[in-house]
Amino acid sequence: MKLRLLAVLVFIFASILTINFNARVEAQNQASLTKIAPWVLEHVSNGQEAEFLVVLADQADLSYADTLRTKEEKGWYVYRTLYEKAEVTQKPMLNWLESNGIEHQSFYIVNMILVKGRFDVALSLAARPDVARIDANPVVHNNLPQFAPAPGKVKPTAVEAIEPGISQTNAPQVWALGYTGQGIVVGGADTGYLWTHNALKPHYRGWNGLSASHDYNWHDSIHSSAGPCSGNQTQPCDDHGHGTHTVGTATGDDGAGNQIGMAPGAKWIGCRNMDQGNGTPATYIECFQFFLAPYPVSGTPAQGDPTKAPDVTTNSWNCPPSEGC
Repeated sequence: MKLRLLAVLVFIFASILTINFNARVEAQNQASLTKIAPWVLEHVSNGQEAEFLVVLADQADLSYADTLRTKEEKGWYVYRTLYEKAEVTQKPMLNWLESNGIEHQSFYIVNMILVKGRFDVALSLAARPDVARIDANPVVHNNLPQFAPAPGKVKPTAVEAIEPGISQTNAPQVWALGYTGQGIVVGGADTGYLWTHNALKPHYRGWNGLSASHDYNWHDSIHSSAGPCSGNQTQPCDDHGHGTHTVGTATGDDGAGNQIGMAPGAKWIGCRNMDQGNGTPATYIECFQFFLAPYPVSGTPAQGDPTKAPDVTTNSWNCPPSEGC
């Protein structure tokens, strides 16, 4: 009788423990789910894989940079602080991802990791206390303009004057005062660049007048593509024409009257963040990271040199419905 009663009590106790354990697991799962963006949940349902951004809770404090005087001092401080924060805090998660064979890419400009995985991977990462949230990494298609003459118009065969847009901003009057952008480097992020274009080549920082060096001057954040520019291009390539157009608007001038750029005295460097008009938050961020501390072609952010950072960056942004606009 006593043994039977003991068995019943053990069964009841085990049942209570199981119920409490299941309740705790369910509560933990619910808390984890609140960290995951709805887009991610939608795209990892039914066993699907998707790319998502795992943003860590511990982000670097850069407020001390305000006390530094020069661009170089600020650049080195920001780069080292961000990079070291990511190096230390990402290690446990990177080890877990590598040991489980999960595709990923580390970033430091935001302390985050790009991950490709299913729902179980997203839920496991969200459950970690070192994870603040899991954001979407959608492929965003930008409806970029096509560079062709309007119907009934003939494409010009010769340059007749400074581009109207440049004249309308009174840039020529500023040039006349001696300010053409000299000493300034512009970082362009777009579909890529036809760096050998007559109006661009003289202003490309990687061209010294005799030979080209693309180290620290060019980065391709598109790592695979079936388009005219394959992934990881080792020299500037434009798969659409839009990037060539935009950096031309910034610096273009062939020295023979083809005055299309706002600052013809400036130099430019480039980063491709779109594949035939398609980009993701990760490709955009990778270009920003390159501009903060450029590194050699086929190199890594560990080789970053903030002294080679551009003074200003430019991107012709568009916000389509696929981005929520």
